[in-house]
Amino acid sequence: MVLIPALIAASIAAQPAPPTEPPPAPTTDAVDPLTARIDDSAAQRFAQLWRDTDGKPTADQIGERYLRDGGRGVEVFTPYRIRNAEHLAATVAKNPDLYRNAVERCLPWVADTNAELRASYLALRGLLPDRPLPQIAVVIGPGNSGGTADTGIQVIGLEVLCRLSPTRESFNGKMRQFFAHETVHTFQPRASAEARKNPLLASALVEGVADYITDVATARIPDAERDTWARAREAQVWRDFQHDAAIVQAGMGSDGNATPEAEAAYGRWFGNAGSPPEGWPGELGYWVGMRIAQSYVAQAQDPHKAIDTLIDAADPAAILADSGYGHDFER
Repeated sequence: MVLIPALIAASIAAQPAPPTEPPPAPTTDAVDPLTARIDDSAAQRFAQLWRDTDGKPTADQIGERYLRDGGRGVEVFTPYRIRNAEHLAATVAKNPDLYRNAVERCLPWVADTNAELRASYLALRGLLPDRPLPQIAVVIGPGNSGGTADTGIQVIGLEVLCRLSPTRESFNGKMRQFFAHETVHTFQPRASAEARKNPLLASALVEGVADYITDVATARIPDAERDTWARAREAQVWRDFQHDAAIVQAGMGSDGNATPEAEAAYGRWFGNAGSPPEGWPGELGYWVGMRIAQSYVAQAQDPHKAIDTLIDAADPAAILADSGYGHDFER
């Protein structure tokens, strides 16, 4: 059994939805997009431990020299990801090349991506002037997450982005996309009661809206190969999504637990990076949510208000209905 609503909430910032009346005053947050900087102190601390132990840190050493007093980034990244020192130590021991690459190849590049961060933040400030920009930290995790967010902070998993980036140019581009995507998660409130009625659709909007805004802010569609694959068979993708959404809805208990069938249906769309259904790209639910978001903004008289509605996503079913997405596939 799995708590699917918890999976939704885990990727959304723990903050209340912003008020709609009166309009919020212009932001005066501490993160200035012109001077924003990445905090890589946790990753640097891990790198020093890596070098001191010839790439073989023990759980005790990781706990004492990396996780203990590791800062807000490590604190946010520990639940659901790092978990504990034993888990991280075991992962490092099994994947020495992954961590050698992160420490020796990619960590020296991080400082140069401050320019990418500022470009993303300047675009987001122009698009969403009333939303506070988060602090950003880069950490080392157990290879299971490229990034997450919490109130006022986004956290990047360096070893994952390094694995996805064979060149410095691709690393810079991937970082810029993650900066934008994870920032959106810091704006999103916890899942509403309406959202919990359709967990698959709610998750699609959480991740898809972040990808949509990333596209707007960076002029780069996240995962272009997935986009090409899905657009070529969009009607079937949408039918499959609706089918699995119904299975997830039917398999949800009042206690939030899901049946194995519902868990499997949910897993076809989310949480499968590196191991997607045969013939599919990974995390296809992100793409479905992005397409709904694109349709919703395209039909809106006030696109800025529409984007605010998408970020809050208080009623996913209403957003889908108003977007008109999928209607052409039914003709």
